[in-house]
Amino acid sequence: MHLISVIYHFVYHYSISRFGEIKLQDIHSNLDAFLDTALDKLIAEYQSMPGALLPLLHAIQDSVGYVPETSYPAISKALNLSLAEVHGVVTFYHHFRTTPSGRHILQICRAESCKAMGADALEAHAKQHLNVDYHQTTADQAITLEPVYCLGNCALSPNVMMDEEVYGRMTAADLDTLIQEARVAKVTREAINTEAVI
Repeated sequence: MHLISVIYHFVYHYSISRFGEIKLQDIHSNLDAFLDTALDKLIAEYQSMPGALLPLLHAIQDSVGYVPETSYPAISKALNLSLAEVHGVVTFYHHFRTTPSGRHILQICRAESCKAMGADALEAHAKQHLNVDYHQTTADQAITLEPVYCLGNCALSPNVMMDEEVYGRMTAADLDTLIQEARVAKVTREAINTEAVI
């Protein structure tokens, strides 16, 4: 689960339930301050490491859920790289996102073994069921759909990965269950968090 996504969704939903209509720019300005603080700490941690760019980008995405384009100037300055070099690396690797994701990341394997065992039909089903395409997030912000090119579980094709968990021999019915469980888990966590704050 990505920290920023959790904070954003909790603050937004808690604020709406407590205070009625709120100004989203207030949430975004607080989020920007949090991102700046997190980014400064990560840059300080990775700056002196040889070949620091990839480990730093991974750390940023692991920490905040994506690599904001607003972070490029600080990264390029700290690592003595051009903005184009930072942007080039972020956009070259499919793993990196430049926008916030949903609370859960669903990846469908697009490698040959999975395609031979029905991944294309599974992909079409997922897109229809979620009403999104790759690199998009559902309207309820629950799930972001992403392609992945081999999960290393070819003997159990077709495969998907929900967050960090790989699931093999996936059928459309199994996928529907997995999606429903992810959505229910979100509701349970929000209910627990709201009770803890009250």
